[in-house]
Amino acid sequence: MTAYDRDLAYIHDTGFTGFARKAAPGLLRLLRENGIADGLVVDAGCGSGVWARELTDRRYGVLGIDISAHMIRLARKQAPAAKFQVGSFLAAALPPCDAVTSIGECVNYAFDRKSGKKGLTEFFRRVYGALRPGGVFIFDIVEPGVAAGAPPRRFLEGPDWAILLEVTEDRRRKTLTRQIVSFRRAGKLYRRSEEIHRLHLYSGSELLAELSRAGFEAQLLGGYGRFRFTPAHVGFLARKKT
Repeated sequence: MTAYDRDLAYIHDTGFTGFARKAAPGLLRLLRENGIADGLVVDAGCGSGVWARELTDRRYGVLGIDISAHMIRLARKQAPAAKFQVGSFLAAALPPCDAVTSIGECVNYAFDRKSGKKGLTEFFRRVYGALRPGGVFIFDIVEPGVAAGAPPRRFLEGPDWAILLEVTEDRRRKTLTRQIVSFRRAGKLYRRSEEIHRLHLYSGSELLAELSRAGFEAQLLGGYGRFRFTPAHVGFLARKKT
């Protein structure tokens, strides 16, 4: 399954980084409130580096991990003070760190064959092992029902790109499929590409239980500070016991 190839990575960076930008003030506050004013933050599913740049601007060390090489190229330009690597965070080695974040429903995605409940719970255990005592794991997910009430087909556009998006939710299998046809201007013409993104859908309560089993003290979040989530979108603040 393709994971943000050249054109979709560009489109995401130019048109869909609003979530990370709006979430950043609340995320930074959560770090400070939990005694993490510096140190290393692992940004799992870092995308084009918007959140990584917010962190490095405040002198945090950052390791960003993303499965898309095209996203990592953008991230290195966006946040030159951070370190980045291409790969799935479900499989990547996690260094000792003070915080791990995964912003924008990254843990839902099925880009990696290890994705799904089993792979995610193993990732929770690996995060717990990597965090220093008192460290935090902050992330968000979309839940079953996320597609309810939304039009199944949408057209989105920017100055030099356009997207045709079709969204299908399978309630029985708890999956969401996004079929994305994108058009990006290349000279006088537009280049067409297509990707299919599949997501596993989890309830907040079931992942809260898995975090507890991994050793965390965890709570649900309705948003990152003043930035509030839409329905069927929930966040987590998980602390490693001191």
